[in-house]
Amino acid sequence: MKKILVPIDFSDDSKNALRVAAAIAQKSGASLEMLHVNLTTIYTAPAPAFASIANLAIDNAEYEAEAGKALERLKHEVFAHASFAGVPVVTRIKGGFFHSVVNEIAKGDKVDLIVIGTKGASGLDEFLLGSNTEKIVRTAPCPVLAVPRGTKEFSPKVVLMPSTLKDEQSSVFNYLASWDKLYNFHLKVLYLNNPAWQASDEAAEAQKNTFAKAAGLKNVDTLITNPSIYEDNSILGTAEQNHADLIVMGTHQRKGLSHFFFGSITEDTVNHSHLPVLAVPINGGW
Repeated sequence: MKKILVPIDFSDDSKNALRVAAAIAQKSGASLEMLHVNLTTIYTAPAPAFASIANLAIDNAEYEAEAGKALERLKHEVFAHASFAGVPVVTRIKGGFFHSVVNEIAKGDKVDLIVIGTKGASGLDEFLLGSNTEKIVRTAPCPVLAVPRGTKEFSPKVVLMPSTLKDEQSSVFNYLASWDKLYNFHLKVLYLNNPAWQASDEAAEAQKNTFAKAAGLKNVDTLITNPSIYEDNSILGTAEQNHADLIVMGTHQRKGLSHFFFGSITEDTVNHSHLPVLAVPINGGW
């Protein structure tokens, strides 16, 4: 891991995510980029007839100047801590739609990980809009660590990894091996509701062992769930029962019309989890 990107909107959630990202950067030797997306460029109301383009440009310049100062203050506040000394940090401001800008920067700067704070959504807001975090998880060109409010430390010892154990899931095992080198955790693979894929529990165990061995993962157990149409509830319940510190999931497990009606299992889990969730694009070459 060489570069971590942290979107900053100056909320407590994003500040908390920054502290988690700083800890990961310090442990992994990665550099860190703090990104503030200037939403005023798209949400500013249409100017009245007497307002000039010059005035709008000045207002935007003033906003970015103040945001830049706020980023530097936050950078000093977090990275003045002795435990984060030596972590290379840069700040950046760019205008546009939040998820589009984050993904553009992540791709252009060859980011290895996006760390983002979660607010969560519920009810009608969740159905119509979802959260910015969900959009990032759905479209990001790299893995995304969603950090919910209340996360104090990030040093996972028990990791839950829901998986269909299809061949495409091997890339998630391979990626997770690099995190295991940093944190040396106990991995519990949750065989996700997909009884048509593996003929038996024994077959699921064998497939897990194949993936784990190929990835070099050693401390790995298998958990089997009963069929459920609410996989995210099953995942979160299992995480709580097993005292997990982190949930890791391959993204894009549902597509097309199924995604529209049910939502992605990963996105639903991210939106409702009280634990950090690491979403890994399947076959992303990580």
